[in-house]
Amino acid sequence: MTTIAANDRSPNDRPRSESADSGHPTPPTRPTAPARPTTPTGPTAPAPASAPDRSAVETALAGLPRVVDLLAARAEEHDRDATFPYQGIEAVHEAGLLTLTVSPRYGGPGGTLADTVRVLAQLGRGDASVAVVTAFTLLQHAEQARRPGWPTAGYRRLLTESRRGPALVNTLRAEPGGRPDALPGTVARRDDEGWLLTGRKTYCTGAEALAWMAVTARTDEPEPRIGTFLVRGESEGLEIDPTWDQLGLRASASHDVVLDGVRVPVELALGLRTPGREDGAEAELARAWQDLALAAVAIGIARAAEAWLVRFLNQRTPANLTEPLGTLPRYRCALGEIEAQLIGAEELVHGLASRVDRGEPDAVARTGPAQLLATRAATTAVQQAVALTGNPGLSRRHPLERYLRDVLSSRVHLAPEEAVLDAAGRAALERGARP
Repeated sequence: MTTIAANDRSPNDRPRSESADSGHPTPPTRPTAPARPTTPTGPTAPAPASAPDRSAVETALAGLPRVVDLLAARAEEHDRDATFPYQGIEAVHEAGLLTLTVSPRYGGPGGTLADTVRVLAQLGRGDASVAVVTAFTLLQHAEQARRPGWPTAGYRRLLTESRRGPALVNTLRAEPGGRPDALPGTVARRDDEGWLLTGRKTYCTGAEALAWMAVTARTDEPEPRIGTFLVRGESEGLEIDPTWDQLGLRASASHDVVLDGVRVPVELALGLRTPGREDGAEAELARAWQDLALAAVAIGIARAAEAWLVRFLNQRTPANLTEPLGTLPRYRCALGEIEAQLIGAEELVHGLASRVDRGEPDAVARTGPAQLLATRAATTAVQQAVALTGNPGLSRRHPLERYLRDVLSSRVHLAPEEAVLDAAGRAALERGARP
């Protein structure tokens, strides 16, 4: 096994601001959010909601076009070499987008889910890997804004690092061969100085660049408890196993993380609880944010593919024609089909995000099927674009084949279709059985 020790990474591999960098992955199933902490250093009830600072949000959003252009200029290189896009993450950070969802009570803009979806859809146009890495950091800050789980001192430290440069953070849940309903294989053992974590996590997006890792683990007590343990990215005993060699999202560095006796202070062990005692409402809301955030990335990929297709149809004039392909009704109708699918996906995701922001309970319950439908629509749109262009669409000289690979690989962040559809079917049956 080739490993990269966390404290052996070369500074030359990172952007100038990376004294404490970050990144993180997501499992292939819809995760449950960690329960609120029970330690004295963390609050045990939801903090009062803070209204977004719309001026700060709009200032950050104004920088999106420039950031997207910068990402697009380097995306092919990072995809080809499977190198982490440090410069792209730096650009996202400098525009204020990486901390968009930090609560105003911590000095942040307090971006909503609707804002998050808007940002990620645009970043997905530029570089899907950067968008996915960004998504998980935004989701972490959003969870902290809704229900503070980090100890105050720990979160303040993260925010201090975020002022110096990109500070990526995400939750590590997925394990090789793990089942959604199984106890984590990663074990936390208590000693006089705190906790020692041992185990392996997989699908860890941005693993090599993470400043903090929120690792789910079970204790080795006679009656195991489950919790989230905050681990520094450069911790002793933590190694990155470079296993990520996928068809798409190649720059996301979604490697395995191996923990061998990684020490975690007592105050950084959050929400220790017996299995099945999590906060169900908060877990559902966390899933809703993730569902729509990742659906937005897929839509962004498809919009980039459509934009390339439009240029192709306007410029391509076969030898047997005197006008570009875009003048032919057949191609216009095919393009219209793609446009209609993407309009539907955008209206679904953006509209549902606004409803979640307004606190509508039925909106939260619909985000799983919405993610499935939006991702299906995005995937179909890109596949249709490739079919329309023929050989050029599959050539590595053009970005369309990369968009196809990226949108197909976005499935790694989805719950299995059968699970989503079964849950939707059960809900429909329950409604039908009511008097």
